[in-house]
Amino acid sequence: MPYWIQHFSPHTYDVFTRSDRAITGSRKRFLRKAQAVKPGDLMLCYLTQISRWVGLLEVLEGPYVDATPIFYPADDPYVVRFRVRALVWLPPDQGIPMYEDAVWSSLSFTRNTPKGRGYWQGKIRTSLGRLDDGDGAVLAGLLQEQMAAGKIYPLEQHERRKLASVHALERQATPTAPPETFQTQTQASEPGDVRDSVRMQALLSKIGAEMGMQVWIPRADRPRVLPHWEGDHSKLLDRLPFNYGNPTQGIIENIDVLWIRGYAIQRAFEVEHTTSVYSGILRMADLLALQPNIDIRLHVVAPGSRRSKVLDELRRPAFQSLGIRNKCTYLSYESVQELSDNPGLPHLKESVLEEYEEAADD
Repeated sequence: MPYWIQHFSPHTYDVFTRSDRAITGSRKRFLRKAQAVKPGDLMLCYLTQISRWVGLLEVLEGPYVDATPIFYPADDPYVVRFRVRALVWLPPDQGIPMYEDAVWSSLSFTRNTPKGRGYWQGKIRTSLGRLDDGDGAVLAGLLQEQMAAGKIYPLEQHERRKLASVHALERQATPTAPPETFQTQTQASEPGDVRDSVRMQALLSKIGAEMGMQVWIPRADRPRVLPHWEGDHSKLLDRLPFNYGNPTQGIIENIDVLWIRGYAIQRAFEVEHTTSVYSGILRMADLLALQPNIDIRLHVVAPGSRRSKVLDELRRPAFQSLGIRNKCTYLSYESVQELSDNPGLPHLKESVLEEYEEAADD
């Protein structure tokens, strides 16, 4: 019997738990993979952020495409849907940890690997990956046993914090906010938003550094960001290794986070935390206008609740002539957190972002 991995973030896990648990979904880019899944197949549900197995779903129907909002109140990205029956569904503190001996010593891709090494994550990195039948049967059996036993695996403080913080990030913005006028950074942000944005800058810096890249953070932001950047700060640059001249250099120096390898910028990130999402996009647009041939991959990072707003702005005709729709993508706070939690970061390349980013044309 085929076994497939289905990822749930803390947000989508919470929504699915409170529903009738009859429909699950994946992003549109997974449609081709989804077409290999057939009724009768089983989905093994993996809760990201805390690396626990929490459910077993039987596929009843699908895949089919349906944009009716389920996981988000508007512009739900999980449009590739399956009708399912929940055979096992566990609360987080009963979810089976990936590092539990019964799991680790039984799976073909972990049993010969020391705990803590991240190589195994390639096997379960994204949703709708197929597991070997033997591995799938092991996990399905463990989940069914756990449903009956109800063993508690106490959540560590950092796990509780991740669950709570992701819920807050995903729900912090009001989707019915009134239309905004075109502006840059004139609107003040809420204190909670500012703290979240600083945390995102710190996580992006940590990810880039652990991947072996040098990191740039605007000087004015460092007193706020560095206390939240866990780990070694030796990759933080004191000065940029190039000079484009004014005003280009000034724009680059004020981008929220840069990943740099040698003398080349690999990725540039703008973290949007105000009620407007224009400021970072405008800074990137200014950069492309001044340096149209510059080869930089750009990303706007914002809460999932602002996803549709970011993508709508990237589709603006005013930006189309600059090619920003082709060079700039959206990353959710949730995705950044998930990537930051990956213990295999030192073995990954920046191209891993392609698994998390979303383009305006998707």
